[in-house]
Amino acid sequence: MAKGSNQKLKMLYLAQYLMRNTDEKHPVTIAQIIAHLKTHDIPAERKSLYNDIEALRDFGLDIIQTRSKTTGYYIGSRDFETAELKLLVDSVQSSKFITHQKTLALIKKIENLASIHDAHQLQRQIHICNRVKTSNTTVYYSIDTLHNAMSDNRQIAFKYYEYTAAKVRRQRRDGNDYIMSPFSLIWDDENYYMLAWDEEISQFRHFRVDKMNDIRILNESRLGVDEFKKLDMSAYSKMTFGMFAGKVQNVRMRFANHLAGVVFDRFGIDTITSPDGEGHFAFTCELAPSPTFYGWIATFGKDAEILSPASVREEMKNRITEIADLYK
Repeated sequence: MAKGSNQKLKMLYLAQYLMRNTDEKHPVTIAQIIAHLKTHDIPAERKSLYNDIEALRDFGLDIIQTRSKTTGYYIGSRDFETAELKLLVDSVQSSKFITHQKTLALIKKIENLASIHDAHQLQRQIHICNRVKTSNTTVYYSIDTLHNAMSDNRQIAFKYYEYTAAKVRRQRRDGNDYIMSPFSLIWDDENYYMLAWDEEISQFRHFRVDKMNDIRILNESRLGVDEFKKLDMSAYSKMTFGMFAGKVQNVRMRFANHLAGVVFDRFGIDTITSPDGEGHFAFTCELAPSPTFYGWIATFGKDAEILSPASVREEMKNRITEIADLYK
């Protein structure tokens, strides 16, 4: 590259240097800036740099000038504060659906949003018990494909797999395609699920995105559009446990008072409750009973009880009996 061409890149190298190498605790002097530009074969004079810094300020960079023994310059506010970047790193590192390799790559990119002096603070090790990272390296592209299908109002075809006890990946439906109309991506229990309309059974279904493969966008328009418009996603997430779809029912439950926070976290602070005996309260919620729901209730032992309907109460009793029989 000719020397004159390098000169045209002067402002870019200057902005990059300030963004990557400075912060409030680490200002740089004009002499340091000149030395850095020289490494890129860009000669610079003090007067021209003062004008360049002012131009970058006009462009929107928050360049702060310090005055102590020497005059220095540093980037003040950034698009992301260090605390926000730490939050992003923690989220990436603790996400089960992101592979270990992709986790490292994403964190490296996030570090580039901070100064080199703050970047080391982002190299955090989040210890989460029993954390299992997915091995599906194509999940990011799957998510992108699903967004494109939803944006273009198209159906999709895909294959769906599960693991056998021998740790062998096996395609469901003997490898035949699922044909669905995707409408939303849901983050639940640290996994991405696709919410899709299944025309064969005329209802919505969920699919783990990391277990979907060979996703193709079809030419046919989505079905179930009117049904999705009627769907209240907020209410839907409250009534669905562990992404198990089932018959929605009004279930009345009784909880110990000290579990009020747990109930409100799950069903919302607007849940209507009423006292039910000493130290307990009751409430009714619309939900789809599923194995995950019964397991959730069992977590609280004697402090939680299903009151009605009788069929749901009986199902809970049967499950408890079956478990008890295993330990006789």
